[in-house]
Amino acid sequence: MKADDRYPNVNTDEDLQELNRRIVKLGETYNKPVVATRDVHFLDPDDSIYRAVIMASKGFKDADDQPPLFFRTTDEMLSEFQYLGSDKAREVVIGNTNKIADMIEKIYPVSPDKCPPVIEDSDNTLRRICYDKAHEIYGPDLPEQVTSRLEKELTSIIGNGYAVMYIIAQKLVWDSNDHGYLVGSRGSVGSSFVATMAGITEVNPLAAHYICPNCYYVDFDSDLVKSYSGSSGCDMPDMACPKCGTMMKKEGHDIPFETFLGFYGDKEPDIDLNFSGEYQACAHAYTEKLFGKGHAFRAGTIGTIAQKTAEQLVYKYYQEREVTKRRCEMARIAQGCVGVKRTTGQHPGGMVVVPSDREIYEFTAIQKPANDVKTNIITTHFEYHSIDANLLKLDILGHDDPTIIRRLEDLTGKDAKTIALDDKDVMSLFHGPEVLGITPGDISDCKTGSLGVPEFGTDFVIQMLVDTKPKSFSDLARISGLSHGTDVWLNNAQTLIAEGKTDLTNAICCRDDIMVYLIHMGLEPGLAFNIMEKVRKGIVAKGKCDKWPEWEKEMLAHNVPDWYIWSCTQIKYMFPKAHAVAYVMMAWRIAWFKINEPLAYYAAYFSIRAKAFNYETMCQGIDRLHEEMTAIRKKPKNEQSGAEEDAMRDMRIVEEMYARGFDFHPIDLYQADDINCLIIDGKIMPPFTSIEGVAEKAAAQIKEAAKGGKFMSKDDLRVRAKIGKTTIEKMSALGILNGMPESSQLSIFDYAN
Repeated sequence: MKADDRYPNVNTDEDLQELNRRIVKLGETYNKPVVATRDVHFLDPDDSIYRAVIMASKGFKDADDQPPLFFRTTDEMLSEFQYLGSDKAREVVIGNTNKIADMIEKIYPVSPDKCPPVIEDSDNTLRRICYDKAHEIYGPDLPEQVTSRLEKELTSIIGNGYAVMYIIAQKLVWDSNDHGYLVGSRGSVGSSFVATMAGITEVNPLAAHYICPNCYYVDFDSDLVKSYSGSSGCDMPDMACPKCGTMMKKEGHDIPFETFLGFYGDKEPDIDLNFSGEYQACAHAYTEKLFGKGHAFRAGTIGTIAQKTAEQLVYKYYQEREVTKRRCEMARIAQGCVGVKRTTGQHPGGMVVVPSDREIYEFTAIQKPANDVKTNIITTHFEYHSIDANLLKLDILGHDDPTIIRRLEDLTGKDAKTIALDDKDVMSLFHGPEVLGITPGDISDCKTGSLGVPEFGTDFVIQMLVDTKPKSFSDLARISGLSHGTDVWLNNAQTLIAEGKTDLTNAICCRDDIMVYLIHMGLEPGLAFNIMEKVRKGIVAKGKCDKWPEWEKEMLAHNVPDWYIWSCTQIKYMFPKAHAVAYVMMAWRIAWFKINEPLAYYAAYFSIRAKAFNYETMCQGIDRLHEEMTAIRKKPKNEQSGAEEDAMRDMRIVEEMYARGFDFHPIDLYQADDINCLIIDGKIMPPFTSIEGVAEKAAAQIKEAAKGGKFMSKDDLRVRAKIGKTTIEKMSALGILNGMPESSQLSIFDYAN
């Protein structure tokens, strides 16, 4: 107040003290308790620098003028108010403070209740849906393996009140399927056979088995089938039904239910689903339709300052003040800024559901996200983790794979679900590019044909393919598990395989492998589950598992090899097998299209997954492409920008396309799409957005304007499409506007001609 022009009569500490004395006097006069408080902004006096850095980053000119707004102890507060007299100071600092605290009723400002949504008769509906599907697949007389697994799961799910979560997921997935989009499952939901029978996931977690689609003969128990324990049924050889001669289906991926709902089936299911990015908004709208307006909200998030951002803020703070600080001191200050709230936002796919008999305000306020206040989206004010014990959060995530599958089906008419998961050509793609009609030398020495195949197109995973030489779908699922884990491949399985101590089939690849293997070795199932849980979470690797010495002895007593036990002690995080299988199923289908429908594959890839697809640098022939690739490769890896890394990844796919003998069609002003590649005359026509500087809005305007007929001139194009002069110049330079005059106006010479 002393430095504030709004208070001209407050100039000294004595002036402030006199104000406080008057407040105390008023309290005595009107019998109101006066309490001494502090405007605390940080804990210790030295912490003021953190606030100064953050305020400076927000543009506050007085950031360096930090008042002592630290948290004072009781003695420090008493000292601050000694001018009131010792007794009065104790009264306002201690006595009245506690008096008011004692007057406040202890309440929960937020409802502590667990409030799952309710869908009428979900228990019976789930049971009916599952058994209807089971009978459709396995016939009127269900095999014991099917009924026992279904009953075990349904008893746990319904008994613990989780059926409604399955029904919600079922409705969302079925609605997406009805609109022509597959849904990919994430996490461990594919471990649940109920989820499979309810149509929530495509992953069948039963042990490998044959099933005849004609007479419903099943084989779970033959020596051949049992030899595929721990593997996928699709890896088994083709087999005709011994009863009717029909070729049998090969099902099952051998995934235990316990990895999803816990050993006793009482763990709350976390059903994460990957919807097409094109359909995601519809899924969110359908959720609101299911539960009613005011009962489904986007999950709110709180954005905080991250480590790297904090370092940049501190560096900029001292740079602007021309102050030199040691690197370690700047790192210390940056650490003090980490975790400070910056903004609020929304979870990329999370929806919080409120039961019909409750209101959202019982749990949280609602708001528009601070990073997009103009949106119509309403989010929870509290960060969703703060209320996930009270309300159900649905993870309705957007993903490229279902979008690409839909685009490929539209372009080719091929139903992706009919693609066999034992196709030999697809498997060969993970060994080399020869099935594409090219050699590694044609594609910058890439040793596989898996560039652009989800999960298997990065240099890291390509090298894993080279090292492990996968032979089956199961092997690919194992590689997916290894590549997503932490210290599961590097410093672990990679070393063991190189030393000849194990192979890909027997290495620990996914979390489920541990439980299945230890039970197979004779350990009690509950113990096998507990070991898996502690290993997959990295608790053993961190040395925080007190029971590990005891468990190690038990494993050795059951002839578990030393290398296996050592491998367990290295693992920091493990991927669930169900997630790996679901991702590989999508990848396998896309790989099939890459081999058999190449134009459709490249058109879909460049439309949906490519981040840096560029008409000028990538679509003007192989020589122009190689010029650009060479320019980027001259830079050291650590000096390449993120944009250059994205461009290089896309250019490698373009290089492969050229090597296979395919080409791009020049962009035609009247035929090109705004965002998607088209197949025209056996070539791929890039969209308008592939032109550098043309955003989606401008591209859509060009496409829409072209529907109105031929453009008389570049001026006509600019006006009708509402695009700028720079865009016109770029399109002209690329030859897209060849023959088009600058203006529609006719000169005297035009008349003369």
